[in-house]
Amino acid sequence: MICNIKNLFCLGMKVYVTDEKELIMEPSLKWAGNPNVAVVAKSFGLKATVQVVDLQVFAAPRITLKPLVPSFPCFAKICVSLMEKPHVDFGLRLFGADLMSIPGLYRFVQEQIKDQVANMYLWPRTLEVQILDPSKALKKPVGLLHVKVLRAMKLKKKDLLGASDPYVKIKLTESKLPSKKTAVKHKNLNPEWNEEFNMVVKDPESQAVELQVYDWEQVGKHDKMGMNVVPLKELTPDEPKTMTLELLKNMDPNDVQNEKSRGQIVVELLYKPFKDEDMPTFEDAGAVQKASEGTPPGGGELVVRVHEAQDVEGKHHTNPYVRVLLKGEERKTKHIKKNRDPRWDEEFKFKLEEPPVNDKLHVEVASASSRIGLLHPKESLGYVDIPLGDVVHNRRINEKYHLIDSRNGKIQIELQWRTVS
Repeated sequence: MICNIKNLFCLGMKVYVTDEKELIMEPSLKWAGNPNVAVVAKSFGLKATVQVVDLQVFAAPRITLKPLVPSFPCFAKICVSLMEKPHVDFGLRLFGADLMSIPGLYRFVQEQIKDQVANMYLWPRTLEVQILDPSKALKKPVGLLHVKVLRAMKLKKKDLLGASDPYVKIKLTESKLPSKKTAVKHKNLNPEWNEEFNMVVKDPESQAVELQVYDWEQVGKHDKMGMNVVPLKELTPDEPKTMTLELLKNMDPNDVQNEKSRGQIVVELLYKPFKDEDMPTFEDAGAVQKASEGTPPGGGELVVRVHEAQDVEGKHHTNPYVRVLLKGEERKTKHIKKNRDPRWDEEFKFKLEEPPVNDKLHVEVASASSRIGLLHPKESLGYVDIPLGDVVHNRRINEKYHLIDSRNGKIQIELQWRTVS
């Protein structure tokens, strides 16, 4: 089947405001096109091809996003119903003739389609698509977990030449965010990382931090060297705890393979609950403030907040910082040493004489070496050019961008366009 989504039109939309945590939309949709759909039927050695032509669909769905939650994508479930029977118009061609011209057939087919669809999705029946677990999505962040991966010891040889290239993946259970990773330590069975990571905690009683050590391979799948898990309820809030953990094959206490020695990993963990004044609020997340003093009346203030990056890695060193350039002005974040998943949370402001609807913001992740006399003191870890037309019209955007000239690198940038009025 070949069809064109460009022929989909929204003829209008109703949006309802209720006292519940939900968003209700009722668009009036029309799709018209000439799809290439052919059905071949064989019987008693004979073959016939029926073609669908001039397809048109009119529908009035009700789309409910509920409940609204503070976690992306901001709703836990999509419910779709039809407020009236849909109208589907099409032709069927057999040997060049339109079968729908047969008396009575057109009306019969129409009613059959309407009744079948209505039986499934006509209001109050609904098609429900679960996106998030509401019980977990409604939970707001309650603190931060600081993870410092110090070192590993007595790792097993994985390579043919008698060495390994270890790195560590760190993930918080019950979180949909991707794992954080340390740098790769090539040909080292007793690597030292001393890398720090921050992770948002929603339920310290049920969540745990999962540490997995892998052997990096240039080609093919990376080999798992061992793992361990630390429940957050074992940590005393605001007290750092250094732990030496045995690496296991898995967390099954009855698996005899866990008795084999796989080495150890040393980490420092610190759980810091949010204070009341630090607690993030969902209601204020989308608010846009007015521009600060000194902003040109006809222009505005572009606020750039550099949140974090993921999977950035240099060829010679990975000490990332960010350069932000707009109209010849440059801003830089602080340097973070030896970290492939750095977090900055730094904010920069650009005062502009006019809205930058046709301009682009250049954001580059770079790395600088602290060693004197190195052949490669600086290198780029990837960049992105962000058109600013969207933020001028929408006032605020917060997105993750894939970095150009980086294998897997991403960066999260939040932009706000503030005016005097």
